[in-house]
Amino acid sequence: MTPPSLLSELQTSDMLEIDGLHAFDFSLDDAQLLIIAMDGRAEKRWTFSLQQLEAATFDDTLHSWTLTGDSGEHRLICMQAFTGNNNDEDEADDDA
Repeated sequence: MTPPSLLSELQTSDMLEIDGLHAFDFSLDDAQLLIIAMDGRAEKRWTFSLQQLEAATFDDTLHSWTLTGDSGEHRLICMQAFTGNNNDEDEADDDA
């Protein structure tokens, strides 16, 4: 199933994968998408304008977006992260 647009996918995403790197640190505002990821010890940054995001195409086979930025073509996967709760107190309250 093809998502409606990359912009709508980004609004519900908790994590991104760009060019094989996982990025939890990203922000989308009225002007651009900024993604920051670590590649070993090196910090990498990508910036995409709204026009570049709107021009992105979805690849049904790879379940990812292809978008072109100032530094070339990139593959982007939008993900929803799961969070866990290690707080045993909640379980004790449920048993009471």
